[in-house]
Amino acid sequence: MWSANRLRLAALLVLPWLAGCTAIEDRLLARAASRAATESADALFREDALRALICGSSSPLAHPTRAKSCTAVFAAGRLWVVDVGPGSWNRVALWRIPGERIGALLLTHFHSDHIGELGEWNLQTWVAGRRSALRVFGPAGVARVVAGFAEAYALDSRYRIAHHGAELLPPEAGRMRALPIALDPGGAPTLVHEAEGLRISAFAVAHEPATPALGYRFDWRGRSVVVSGDTAASAGLAAAARGADLLVHDALAPQIVEAIGKAAADAGRARVAKVMRDIPSYHATPLEAAALANEAGVRLLVLSHLVPPPPNALAARIFARGVDALREGDWLLADDGLLVELPLDSDRIETRELE
Repeated sequence: MWSANRLRLAALLVLPWLAGCTAIEDRLLARAASRAATESADALFREDALRALICGSSSPLAHPTRAKSCTAVFAAGRLWVVDVGPGSWNRVALWRIPGERIGALLLTHFHSDHIGELGEWNLQTWVAGRRSALRVFGPAGVARVVAGFAEAYALDSRYRIAHHGAELLPPEAGRMRALPIALDPGGAPTLVHEAEGLRISAFAVAHEPATPALGYRFDWRGRSVVVSGDTAASAGLAAAARGADLLVHDALAPQIVEAIGKAAADAGRARVAKVMRDIPSYHATPLEAAALANEAGVRLLVLSHLVPPPPNALAARIFARGVDALREGDWLLADDGLLVELPLDSDRIETRELE
């Protein structure tokens, strides 16, 4: 066995030689390009399971590796995306998920960490080969948000059509179509989409003053996924999630937020301290989310949109303190790349991390 020092010495001797050998460099480049061109996550679209993928598990607070809020659901041969926070498209692209197979975007509300990459999702799925306007569902106000992003990207779109040609990038396919969701006055879920056995419904959640705010439920061939959006503890959400296989719920750790606020106040950072005092009022705690999942009979609870996103294992333990004792079923703390698979004609729940 070679020692670590001998291996390092060998590397120092060999790498300069390799760097000077253009034929080897070119072969390595061709191999990497071939791999990038042929790898694909098509298996996520197999119609043997309902799948949910966390594309962004963070909140507005910074984290070095987590994207902002985004959950993708794979059903009926399509990709259905709930919220498109900054960094979320980059995640999807690195996983080689074919963007042209997108069914629709579904926005829960219009905080920046949920809509910040709307323009990029539209552009990138169009360039990937989407053949029609991108449908964007959301609460009242979605048309204004879509129009704003469309205007911001208008020159970019024009340049790309001029460069690549309208045959490759049909202008009509590069547009977005805003679809406002009218909520039922009595609080019943509103049907958003129904085709090929897939039902997507929307319901109101409690995120004042960001109102209306929505959650979404996906039902496909006997399996079900619910995405809460941002919300305080909500009876409406508990009703909408009744019997679901998976609930993806936002969560705020009050003890960590309080500690950050106190430290900021002690350091004279009054603005940060004020924000930390404000945000607990419109997010559920991990314990509240666990209690709601118990009440609704949810089989797996995934805590996402983490406020603040834990930077290490110790912070993660503090974040979820008490959940093990309270939660009557399974639960997980999300990270980007968490994939939950719900095989059809089964009651199994399988989880893994995408590389």
